[in-house]
Amino acid sequence: MSGRRTVYEIYWEILVYCKTPRSFTAIINRCDLNSKTGQEYLEFLVAKRYIALVKEGEKSSYQSTPVAAEYIVLFSSLYQKLFDASPEFKL
Repeated sequence: MSGRRTVYEIYWEILVYCKTPRSFTAIINRCDLNSKTGQEYLEFLVAKRYIALVKEGEKSSYQSTPVAAEYIVLFSSLYQKLFDASPEFKL
């Protein structure tokens, strides 16, 4: 398997990382994304209601929603069956 992540792995990484509220900058830095790509991923996840934009005053952050839990579990299970290993994402 190559070192390149699939879109599904990136979604999983974002959702796992955002179990607690995270800023846009923290997400793109932690998940190793550029701003444009990171924004596209987050917009998709918000549209699917897997991530919520949380505003506190002037501060905005993103947090995984309860709906995201199903994706996290399904992706982890599928990955485990395909590769006999848990997805790698060190928090």
